[in-house]
Amino acid sequence: MLSLAAICQCRYHRAMTDLHDNGETPSLNVFEPLRRALSERYLTYALSTIMHRALPDARDGLKPVHRRILYAMRELKLSSTGGFRKSAKISGDVMGNYHPHGDAAIYDAMARLAQDFNVRYPLVDGQGNFGNIDGDNPAAPRYTEARMTAVAEALLDGLDENAVDFRENYDGTLTEPIVLPASFPNLLANGSSGIAVGMATNIPPHNIAELCDACLHLIKVPDARDDTLLNHVPGPDFPTGGVIVEPKENIAQAYRTGRGSFRVRCKWEVEDLGRGQWQIVVTEIPYQVQKSKLVEKLAELIQTRKVPILADIRDESADDIRMILEPRSKNVEPEVLMGMLFRNSDLELRFSLNMNVLIDGVTPKVCSMKEVLRAFLDHRREVLQRRSQHRLEKIDHRLEVLEGFIIAFLNLDRVIDIIRYDEAPKAALMAEDWGRDHVRATSEADYVSPLPATGEGELSEVQAEAILNMRLRSLRRLEEMALVKERDDLMLERAGLEDLLDDESLQWGQISDQIKETKRLFGKDYPGGARRSVFAEADEAEEVPIEAMIDREPITVVCSQMGWIRAMTGHIDLGRELKFKDGDGPRFMFHAETTDKLLVFGSNGRFYTVSAANLPGGRGMGEPLRLMVDLPNEADIVDILIHKPGRRLLVASTAGDGFIVSEDEVVAQTRTGRQVLNVRGEAKALLCRPVTGDAVACVGENRKVLVFDLDELPEMGRGKGVRLQRYKDGGLSDAITFTLSEGLSWKDPAGRTRTETDLTEWRGKRAGSGRMAPRGFPRDNRFT
Repeated sequence: MLSLAAICQCRYHRAMTDLHDNGETPSLNVFEPLRRALSERYLTYALSTIMHRALPDARDGLKPVHRRILYAMRELKLSSTGGFRKSAKISGDVMGNYHPHGDAAIYDAMARLAQDFNVRYPLVDGQGNFGNIDGDNPAAPRYTEARMTAVAEALLDGLDENAVDFRENYDGTLTEPIVLPASFPNLLANGSSGIAVGMATNIPPHNIAELCDACLHLIKVPDARDDTLLNHVPGPDFPTGGVIVEPKENIAQAYRTGRGSFRVRCKWEVEDLGRGQWQIVVTEIPYQVQKSKLVEKLAELIQTRKVPILADIRDESADDIRMILEPRSKNVEPEVLMGMLFRNSDLELRFSLNMNVLIDGVTPKVCSMKEVLRAFLDHRREVLQRRSQHRLEKIDHRLEVLEGFIIAFLNLDRVIDIIRYDEAPKAALMAEDWGRDHVRATSEADYVSPLPATGEGELSEVQAEAILNMRLRSLRRLEEMALVKERDDLMLERAGLEDLLDDESLQWGQISDQIKETKRLFGKDYPGGARRSVFAEADEAEEVPIEAMIDREPITVVCSQMGWIRAMTGHIDLGRELKFKDGDGPRFMFHAETTDKLLVFGSNGRFYTVSAANLPGGRGMGEPLRLMVDLPNEADIVDILIHKPGRRLLVASTAGDGFIVSEDEVVAQTRTGRQVLNVRGEAKALLCRPVTGDAVACVGENRKVLVFDLDELPEMGRGKGVRLQRYKDGGLSDAITFTLSEGLSWKDPAGRTRTETDLTEWRGKRAGSGRMAPRGFPRDNRFT
């Protein structure tokens, strides 16, 4: 789109020109509403994008750039049986003669027409590197060569017979076709995609033989329902194959409305390796998926352990697709593994359908399959009528010439005399009365110039010119017989064409014959003509719990004071001495299983979730926990817990605020974690304790203890919480929940457990100040 400055400058120059033409003195102040100026120009740009760039024509299924490429190749005589020409020559001719855009864009469009993994029926036969399914770019156009395929020639068939209208090219020096004759519904056969202004199109490829059957059915039953067409065209047929697992009713609905989507999966099989070992081999991938990026994604799933039952991925592809997926254990179900990969990679995707096309090359419309096929058939009928009318005109011209030839043969001596002796033979031939007898002149003196014609044998200018251009070797008796036979044959053909043009049923009959011939040429016997995509019934890939993907094994989780975490195989003695980095030591150490989820509570009030199966092995020092979650450098690890669904947690900050939260609400799905406890200023998250019992005990930095009922604490999903204990100076040191009837326990400095059952002195309401701790209470003001 033009910039605002360019628009204003154009308006200024136009206004100045108008003033000069009217003899007025131009003023520097030109006023026009900006809204109107922008809307006019944007509308022009939008229409140009829609009609001449992004949307295909429903009749031949091509965008202007593709149509111009094929027409230029035809002008260069690059037939499917001829030689190749450099791609640089082709793109240069297209750019110079028909398409005023960059050569790179033209070459990219031409290269795509040659890629059998992008186009169901390639229109360009490429020689050289035209790219591959891994996403590698084609070689430079000076290295590659191209010519048309037989399929492209079928689109151009009849172009010399006035089958379609032509228009001038961009500089008015040449002409180009507005649309191609198109012997088959290329829009559906090869599909199309594009983004215009305010609209887009995305049409999958289909099988030509099936489309031909649908066209024949539509000719036979013009009012056929959309559903009956699905008996002939069950769905897309992608160049890369794959398995379409969309329900039939959804496919039918998409084709009825012109909008929808198709769920496409890769084609895979289980390969037995013997001794109970197996591997999965992927032989076809979904349409428009780059294999290299797919392999990278699968490798990323292995590295991040999002699919822990996948051990390795290998790409053994050559000319065909062969991707090897190795399971981590032979006990894994192949269906479970593929189900996880379908959910987390492009081994399954949805291909959207949006049949937004140009009707008659002008009007954009979202069409149903029936409407697209009807537009093609109506175009074929118009092409047939125009070609028949063109042939009729050719026959009339030839019959006129033949009549002249026959007259010449019947009066051969007189024709020879006129050509030999007359100074104006053409005029003499036209003036001669060929209905009377003629006497052969023996010399120029005996030659009598023709009188004005009075009989029925008068020759036209076309006939006279043809006689004068006749070769001497044609003046044979056999040639005369051939002319008479040709005239009779042409008269018979002419009568047939007149009947054809007058009878609609004959027209549809001939169109049916043409479509049957197209099906024979490009059907199952054509290389790559058989259906590639197959159909299957499958439910949506469900989320598989991690427990179902991981072998349940005991581990011991160890996290150091510096935040280095590891998982040691088995449940080892928690009192065992372990090796740590210099200056580091143990902080958290507990037994778990590989199927567990670990909840990490940070001093910033966020909960982070880590799968125990993803922890590094215990042979080394482990890895920093911050590499697994996005824990800020200024935040510390407050606690690490094993996630137990349905459990409740007590969370509190150093400011003395806290609340109860359901453990199910703190599980995070991303590395960034989930904010639960809001902390401000210098306050930090202090503790996270499982809720047990019916009472809460708090101790502050001032060594005052407060005991109150658990019911006084609210249960929240996120927030600052409520005040647990009131302080004049300092903040909260510790808090726990317990059963009041069992008493409050703590360990004294000697390591002995002491229990206080009579807590009357410390009982109070929430947010009270409390009383001094009992004698023997730990000096660090901690219950545990």
